[in-house]
Amino acid sequence: MNRLFFSLILIAFINTAYHQFIWVPLDPELLSPMQLLSEGMMQSAKNAVELALGLIGVMAFFLGLMKVAEEGGLLRIISRILKPLMVRLFPEVPADHPAMGAMIMNISANAMGLGNAATPFGIRAMQALETLNPNKGTASNAMALFLAINTSSVTLLPTGVIALRAAAGSQNPAGILSTTLFATLCSTTAAILAARFYQRFTTRPDETKDTISERPSKASLPPLTEERDDAYPAWVSVLALGALFALVPLAILYGKAIGPWVVPGLAVALLSFGLARGVKIYEVFIEGAKAGFEVAIKIIPYLVAILVAVGMFRHSGVLDLFIGFIGPLTSQLGLPADALPMALLRPLSGSGAYGLLAETINNPAIGPDSYIGYLVSTLQGSTETTFYVLAVYFGAVQVRKTRHALAAGLTADLAGIAGAVAACSFLYG
Repeated sequence: MNRLFFSLILIAFINTAYHQFIWVPLDPELLSPMQLLSEGMMQSAKNAVELALGLIGVMAFFLGLMKVAEEGGLLRIISRILKPLMVRLFPEVPADHPAMGAMIMNISANAMGLGNAATPFGIRAMQALETLNPNKGTASNAMALFLAINTSSVTLLPTGVIALRAAAGSQNPAGILSTTLFATLCSTTAAILAARFYQRFTTRPDETKDTISERPSKASLPPLTEERDDAYPAWVSVLALGALFALVPLAILYGKAIGPWVVPGLAVALLSFGLARGVKIYEVFIEGAKAGFEVAIKIIPYLVAILVAVGMFRHSGVLDLFIGFIGPLTSQLGLPADALPMALLRPLSGSGAYGLLAETINNPAIGPDSYIGYLVSTLQGSTETTFYVLAVYFGAVQVRKTRHALAAGLTADLAGIAGAVAACSFLYG
């Protein structure tokens, strides 16, 4: 992120400086290229703060609801549904190993849009998988597959994006639920298939003798604090996953009609769930809302940094040159030039993509409810910051040879982009 941030600013400055030197003032009232860049920087910084302040209310509301769901045990219910599937995806990981529970909790938190809760579970999962890894410093097949799924996991509730769309004045902030679900199903399927395929070309010398009996036992890992529930019967998992897949065509066909009902229906459903589970919903909601307030305040520096950098890049003309070069090609594929920067930046920087999303849907010429607004929102909700996830998770266990993890993650990103374009084109194109 350091290099990306500096590169955007440096390239913008160099390009503007070049145009400043060759600029011929035909009208004394016209601003020079460097003056335009300076004004763009100041305006971008101002917009970042205004955006964050406008986001406080909706962020507090959604995180309050999710806190009620979390306290009611919704994450554990989802994890129990996923366990039979996870056992088949990771046959080399014992079903009762701490790694299995941590991976399930991570994927469940991602599905609910709880990025802050997902990261600690993901790091614990990597630490647990490392105890099964006979070749320290080199990613195992299970590690690579888990990272690929993590960067593309199915998202049921992209709460952060919905909140941002609501703050931008969207008439249908939850309209991306169906498109996000379809795109993440595409990316997750691609991640699993790609990880299985690429591992054939990155086989480690020790894999032929790597058996469960030779691996460290789960006792070698410090115990996790979470209670590990038994999985539901396999038929329950099959039924739940079948219902999820059945929702995709229904959501695509009737997404416009269902969309306005989602946010109020979600509020009633989650509060009712918490109440039925004995949660003190008001107190817990307030606790979650406080966390939402803190998150909205904390992201101000990140928004200022990335919006200023992206604003400089755009006002310098560099972004227009690049988009003008490949934009006509991607536009024919359903990815307009105004949405192209989002597709390029999302795998590189989560905060950068978030800032770019905010700038795009708050642009009066685009808006949150246009085709481009829906597309960039779907891209944010259905893809992950691949490079960041790999750096954090592998860095936590000192893995330097990542093997095919990056290739699988980027393949999933491409599939997610294609899925987002297809779904948004069908519904909002």
